[in-house]
Amino acid sequence: MLARYEKLIAAGELRPDPDQRRAAERLNQLQKELEAEQPGGLLGQFFSRKRVAPRGVYMWGGVGRGKSMLMDLFHSALAIEEKRRVHFHEFMLEVDQLIREERKEETEGPVRRVAARIAKDVRMLAFDEMVVTNTADAAIMARLFTALIEDEGVTVVATSNRPPSDLYKDGLNRSLFLPFIDLIEAELDVLPLNGPTDYRLDRLGDIDNWHAPMGDAATAQVREAFFRLTDYKPEDAANVPSGELDLGGGRTLFVPKSLKGVGVFSFKRLCQEDRGASDYLAIAREYHTVIVVGIPKMGPENRNEAIRFTKLIDALYEHRVKLFTTAAAEPEALYTSGDGAFEFERSVSRLKEMQSADYMALGHGKVA
Repeated sequence: MLARYEKLIAAGELRPDPDQRRAAERLNQLQKELEAEQPGGLLGQFFSRKRVAPRGVYMWGGVGRGKSMLMDLFHSALAIEEKRRVHFHEFMLEVDQLIREERKEETEGPVRRVAARIAKDVRMLAFDEMVVTNTADAAIMARLFTALIEDEGVTVVATSNRPPSDLYKDGLNRSLFLPFIDLIEAELDVLPLNGPTDYRLDRLGDIDNWHAPMGDAATAQVREAFFRLTDYKPEDAANVPSGELDLGGGRTLFVPKSLKGVGVFSFKRLCQEDRGASDYLAIAREYHTVIVVGIPKMGPENRNEAIRFTKLIDALYEHRVKLFTTAAAEPEALYTSGDGAFEFERSVSRLKEMQSADYMALGHGKVA
């Protein structure tokens, strides 16, 4: 795996990066450990009934830091059959289905039995973008992964935009989730890739942030931005996962397209429905990039929508979220008359700044 990484550096396809190098060396070590392991040998069966897993890896950092690229190199180079790479959202949906099947059989300990089923043919389980957004997943993850790692001997490799301590932050009943954080920190090597360089932005090329007027051309541009930012294959567009964002107080927001910290929303859903600043803060904290489609020109009759849009932009700006849009007009022509039109000019100024190279280079998150 390390040789492949070094070859990309030598060819100029990757830039030298100390954090990436450390992660590549650790994954190379893990590759050797997994390939050297001989599960199921007679001595192993005699002395121990449990498979002991090589220590896993948890890579975290902002968008474009190379986490998925390193995972690609590791997974493709790993010369064992019992390996699986899966998006975390897809995996948890599968787990939910397996738990339902086990409960139908009226068996005790369905989570433990699900872990055994998953581990039957897997020694290394790799996750892209580990993120937890709902209480149901949070409640079972400590039990599930304890069983996978400690009981079944599965090695876990994961990427995330957040350090373990920030997973499911401010989530409902988060106390149920804390044992999972302890497990990750105890059983996996946590490697930060959180430097200032955002390599994925290079992939955007000449794609602009603001696309007006609306139409097929504008839609094609933000669609292309989504695929480049998420490494998702355009030919599989019909299967892009959706999401449910926890807004607090038992409320959730359906996100039509949600992948690797990129969320796609309609203006109608965000600004024509009754929403407050807390909703927009939840979005800004969860997503490093937001795509908003269908922003109309507004007048006096759209006063409420304009106010909500202002609150949305404030939240995104303050958390340094990258914004891509399809809109009926340029920012300065969106809302020129009506209550709050003067105040709207601040949003116009922020929207202009959010298109700048300096803003786009900022890391995600509110500055303390």
